[in-house]
Amino acid sequence: MLAWIPRGLRKGRITTGYPRRPEHPPAGFQGQVVVRDAGTAPRELAELCPTGAIEVDAAGRLSLDRGRCILCGACIRADPGRFAFAERYETGARTRVALIGHGQVEGEGHGQVEVEGTVSPHHVSLGEQARALRRSIHVRHIDTGSDGAEEWEIQALWNPYYDIQRLGFFLTAAPRHADILLVTGPVTRAMREPLERTWEVMPAPKALIAVGTDACSGGLSARGPLTAGGVDAVLPADVYVPGSPPSPIAIMHALLLAAGRLRRELAP
Repeated sequence: MLAWIPRGLRKGRITTGYPRRPEHPPAGFQGQVVVRDAGTAPRELAELCPTGAIEVDAAGRLSLDRGRCILCGACIRADPGRFAFAERYETGARTRVALIGHGQVEGEGHGQVEVEGTVSPHHVSLGEQARALRRSIHVRHIDTGSDGAEEWEIQALWNPYYDIQRLGFFLTAAPRHADILLVTGPVTRAMREPLERTWEVMPAPKALIAVGTDACSGGLSARGPLTAGGVDAVLPADVYVPGSPPSPIAIMHALLLAAGRLRRELAP
């Protein structure tokens, strides 16, 4: 135990400065898939994706739904000239439609830009509540059928590196004390009622974040009979953070969006 004292003095502070300072992903980080070439595409491209994230209409216009993408890379391996991984952490959006992209030039879309769309009144009221509570917001997590990957990333938010408590976010097991609900998984039949009960007893103002592709759209389970196919088939989501799983910074970014701490988000 005493060995940690000189080690801490020697290495100094390791906690990230995000969001006050940008957190840059390492080279090769597979944050999300982007469309590099938005030209006319063959219909066969839609068959590459196991979750139906790629669509090509009759005119050959291609769209990529990040809310369905599980980052498997099948499209990139098949057509690296058209698809690529983007080194990006902040992947969350306030609306489901904002996760659907129609192509961008490689290297674009990495800055912060305004995104038009309807913003839930929860965002404004939660921001006011955060100020009233001296930046104290309690977070409840519920697993509605996750494979467990998202849970590891959520748990990491409370470790010494991310230390999300410095931003005023605290984990709670009591939904009656929660301000924000993190939902992981595609909402199985067995978990639908517990999810609805949890949301019902949470006091207003409150916000719901769909964490991971399964929660955003159902992922690989979207077409099955045993799941709802995403949390918004049961309850309205305030923020969607896709990825399989999303990184801790991506979830932190989503929490800040839901709490009204950020007024800007990344374009798809």
